[in-house]
Amino acid sequence: MRPFLLNLLILLAALVLSVAVGSVFVPPGTLARILAARFPATAIIPDWPETFEAIVFKIRLPHTALVALTGAALAGSGAAYQGLFRNPLADPYLIGVATGAGLGAVIALSINWPAELLGLYTVPAAAFAGALLTVFLVYNLARVGRAVPVTTLILAGVAVSSFATALTSFLMLRSTQEIRRAMGWLLGGSILSGWPPVLAMLPYTLVGLGVLLLSGHALNVLQFGEEQAQQLGLPVERAKLLLITAASLTTAAAVAFSGLIGFVGLIVPHLMRIVWGPDYRRLIPLSILGGASALLLADLLARVVLAPQTLPVGIVTALAGAPFFLWVLRRSRE
Repeated sequence: MRPFLLNLLILLAALVLSVAVGSVFVPPGTLARILAARFPATAIIPDWPETFEAIVFKIRLPHTALVALTGAALAGSGAAYQGLFRNPLADPYLIGVATGAGLGAVIALSINWPAELLGLYTVPAAAFAGALLTVFLVYNLARVGRAVPVTTLILAGVAVSSFATALTSFLMLRSTQEIRRAMGWLLGGSILSGWPPVLAMLPYTLVGLGVLLLSGHALNVLQFGEEQAQQLGLPVERAKLLLITAASLTTAAAVAFSGLIGFVGLIVPHLMRIVWGPDYRRLIPLSILGGASALLLADLLARVVLAPQTLPVGIVTALAGAPFFLWVLRRSRE
């Protein structure tokens, strides 16, 4: 229970800081009373400015929830991919989720799809569709008979990702009017606010992470190799398909509503593995908690470092994650 309690406390602190800190600071004590006042059984007399409630409930709480869900989704799926590929350097974008989502988003931005069809959800819907279609294409290209070799899956992901990246670059060069918005999205700049994006993302994230939480034993068995796992009674191909589907669905939902945010799905599971061990029955839930905390703190830094201007959170995670990636790479060669 110790690792879970510690990570829950860190997540709670990150949640409080995310809601309290901003252009208008809301003291944590006042924040607790504002939240408690919404419960019918409490009799708290509001002695805070009226703007505090609007800031907390309409702006910061939904933003914090979206960031936490995104971090949890990326880290949870990252841990699953690292277990599936038996490689601590694997991340959620390995088989093309990110490039497919980026292509879908840039297509929606560059050809100006009718906004009345989906309103502000045109870009996230296109990104979500692009991510899932890319993973579907990669999976089918990698299929050899009834099996999907991991090496072939990675190679197919690299090839399709390169093609999608080239198309994305071409569309951005052809559409100068939306290039700034596209760049913001590709760097992890959130384009939606309020509770609707959170509610839209929630079911996909809960289903995907729920499946991954139940797959800890299968991931542990896969660490012995596919042939050994088959001999131990694990239906390897069915388990791989389930893991790829759940991890890709979760990652696609995160990318669709928050943009491309790198390194969270790589760094957090790797750190959790170093600190708490490689048992995936514990590693998956700890990565989910740690991912939410890490992205909340990165988002907080992105909001305050150049205040009142807000940096795309993807820049912060890249600046922190790239040196860590190099350290992991060097450590794995020693």
